[in-house]
Amino acid sequence: MAGDLRLTGVSKRFGSFVAVDGLDLTIPEGSFFALLGPSGCGKTTTLRMVAGLEEPTEGTIHLGDLDVTHTKPYQRPVNTVFQNYALFPHLTIFENVAFGLRRRGVKDVRKQATEALDLVELGHLARRKPAQLSGGQQQRIALARAVVNRPQVLLLDEPLGALDLKLRRQMQIELKRIQTEVGITFVHVTHDQEEAMTMADRVAVMNHGKIEQLGAPSELYEAPDTTFVANFLGQSNLVEATRHGTDGDYTTLETHGQKVRVLSRRASPQPELLLGVRPEKIRLTAEATETSSGTNTLTGGRVIDASYLGVSTQYLVRMPWGQDLTVFAQNLGVADRFADGTAVTLSWEPDHSFALAGDAAAGVENVDDLETVAQG
Repeated sequence: MAGDLRLTGVSKRFGSFVAVDGLDLTIPEGSFFALLGPSGCGKTTTLRMVAGLEEPTEGTIHLGDLDVTHTKPYQRPVNTVFQNYALFPHLTIFENVAFGLRRRGVKDVRKQATEALDLVELGHLARRKPAQLSGGQQQRIALARAVVNRPQVLLLDEPLGALDLKLRRQMQIELKRIQTEVGITFVHVTHDQEEAMTMADRVAVMNHGKIEQLGAPSELYEAPDTTFVANFLGQSNLVEATRHGTDGDYTTLETHGQKVRVLSRRASPQPELLLGVRPEKIRLTAEATETSSGTNTLTGGRVIDASYLGVSTQYLVRMPWGQDLTVFAQNLGVADRFADGTAVTLSWEPDHSFALAGDAAAGVENVDDLETVAQG
């Protein structure tokens, strides 16, 4: 039954509401794959259909050559780890892990359960009860209980959501290590961009039941296909611009009377566009300072806020047309920070630009973040 997980034309409707809309998706065998998107985008419904907890309204689901579209959950080579862990409180940690093995009639339960506990580095807690463990330890036990059955696919439904930030980051590293060790296909559902980018080989960004973009985390971040992806995956400055011409491999754009360049392969074909650049790609210099030849520059900015974040300083820069752009400057200790009111020039490499058509506010989760996108 080994092979890729394939969803073909999969839709799920609840009455008139379309939760998943004609999804075509192939998840390579042995990969760590993330379904990323905001609440209500269809990612959890997709996971539940793979698990057999929901039946598709249309389409098929295959694991290798095996059609599991209408197969009962317990008949599928799939296990799920939920956010609430769902451990049996009356059983020891060892018995929690061994539970599935015993149900399947496995003879050498002790060896396999012990190996699974060692995999998550909690073998020394085998005799304890779940209530005696921390949240992070319970999460690892839930993972061991799922992995011990060696499913073809392991589904992770927001498994780190209940953990605090520091523990969540530790567990991101642990999950990736475990996936690499056991070689099972992991499908991870999350709304946390950092989680998806830290762990997954490939990420599918979902919106309104469809996939907006699919690819490696770096590809999605550096070259988003839509304004939704640009805003949802990290943070972007989006500035209204119009197509002006071409210059070799580059397209020239005009934005508020100033010209900039973007790689033509990163520019949508429409005449009216949104010039995009990530905050950490921008360099701030005092207004009179000369910038490097060949860089994109926007002049006339003025710092209206500087927030010290430790690793970096976040600047809000108000441009002459009234839009506030965000800049992250790494704190290298080699230059003074810009004070509020400082007149500045923004510059960045043309290769760090992208130009998209669409809604500048698409994918913005927090209303306060609207300051950082184009104002209509």
